Amino acid sequence: MTVDRLLPTQESEDLLDLTREIADKELAPRVEEHERAETYPEGLFATLGEAGLLGLPYPEEVGGGGQPYEVYLQVLEELAARWAAVAVATSVHSLACFPLFTFGTEEQKQRLPEMLAGGLVGGYSLSEPQAGSDAAALRCKAEKVDGDNGGGYRITGTKAWITHGGVADFYALFARTGEGSRGVSCFLAPGQAEGLEWGRPEEKMGLHAIPTTTANWDGAVLDADRLIGAEGQGLEIAFSALDSGRLGIAACAVGLAQGALDAAVDYANERSTFGKKIVDHQGLGFVLADMAAAVDSARATYLDAARRRDLGRPYGRQASVAKLVATDAAMKVTTDAVQVFGGYGYTRDFPVERYMREAKIMQIFEGTNQIQRLVISRHFAR
Repeated sequence: MTVDRLLPTQESEDLLDLTREIADKELAPRVEEHERAETYPEGLFATLGEAGLLGLPYPEEVGGGGQPYEVYLQVLEELAARWAAVAVATSVHSLACFPLFTFGTEEQKQRLPEMLAGGLVGGYSLSEPQAGSDAAALRCKAEKVDGDNGGGYRITGTKAWITHGGVADFYALFARTGEGSRGVSCFLAPGQAEGLEWGRPEEKMGLHAIPTTTANWDGAVLDADRLIGAEGQGLEIAFSALDSGRLGIAACAVGLAQGALDAAVDYANERSTFGKKIVDHQGLGFVLADMAAAVDSARATYLDAARRRDLGRPYGRQASVAKLVATDAAMKVTTDAVQVFGGYGYTRDFPVERYMREAKIMQIFEGTNQIQRLVISRHFAR
C-alpha cells in the first residue's frame, strides 16, 4: 500500500516516487534471496548512491541531497518496507558521516563528497564487548605516536556490533586517548589497515544480508588527520550523532511495520473462512485496525521529532520517544501479522516471520528501549 504522505514540496514528492521505484525494482526482488542465503548485496549501495539516496540530509555544497530530515526519514521508511537490513545500513552510513560533517575541519571535509555520493560506504564503531549502552566504559585505546606528517595514533583494542563490519570503506571510530568521560576521541578510520582484523559475522536472528562483526585493532596506526574534532571530544560527538541515529532507526521500524501491515491486509483479503474473507470477521478486522493505528502513531512521533530538528529546535527527548514508540510498535505489529497468517505465518513461505525476527533488534540497537526510557525520564528530572 502506498502511504498517503504530507510532503513539504513537489521535489520531495518526486523523491519519494523515485525511492519507491528503486525499492520495488532493486530491493524487493532480491531481499528473500540474500536474507535466506545470508549474502551481501554487492553493488546495491552503489545503486542507491547513484540515485542520490545515501547523502540526502546533508547540504548540496558538500555533495549531499539538501533534503530536510523529515523527507530523508520517509525515504528510509520506504526502503525498510521492502528490505529492513538495507534501510538500517543506509541509516548507519548517514550516522557515520555525521562526525566529519559536524566536527571536521574544512580540509577533512574534502572527503565528504565521495562518502555522500555512495562511492564509499560507512559504518559506526562505538560499542565494545563490555561497553554497549555504557559508552563511557569503552577501553579501545588510541595512543599518540611520533612520525612523519605530524605522527598519528596507534589503535589497540576490540570494537563490537559494527553494522557493515568488514565491508564498509570507512568507520566513525571511538577510542580512548585519556581517562574518564573526557578521554574518548573520534577518528575517521579506514575499512582496511595493517593491524586491523575483522571477526566472523555474528549469527543473528535477522538482518542477515548485512554483516555485523567485531573489529580487532592490534596496533594499527592512523594518520593524525584522521582525528575528528579535538582529543577528548569523542563522547560529545557520539551522543550528538545518536539523536539523529535514533530517528533513523525509528523510521526503519515504521517501514518494517508498514510492510507487515500491508502483507497482513493482503492476506486477509485473499483468505476465506466460514464462507467469507477473514478481513470481514470482526475479531480479525480489529487486529488490523490496531496494527494500522500503531503504524500511523509511530510515524507521527518520528515526523514530529524530525520537524523539530529541521527547525533547529531541541529534539533529543522526542528522538528517544520516537525510537521507543516506533520500535515497540514494530515488534507488536509484526507479531500480530504472524497471527493474521495463522500457521502459515510461522513458516518461511511468507515474509511475516522474517519481519518479526527483524523487529526485535530494533528495540535494542541505537540505545535499548530501556535506555530511551532513562533518557526521557532525565528530561523531566531537569
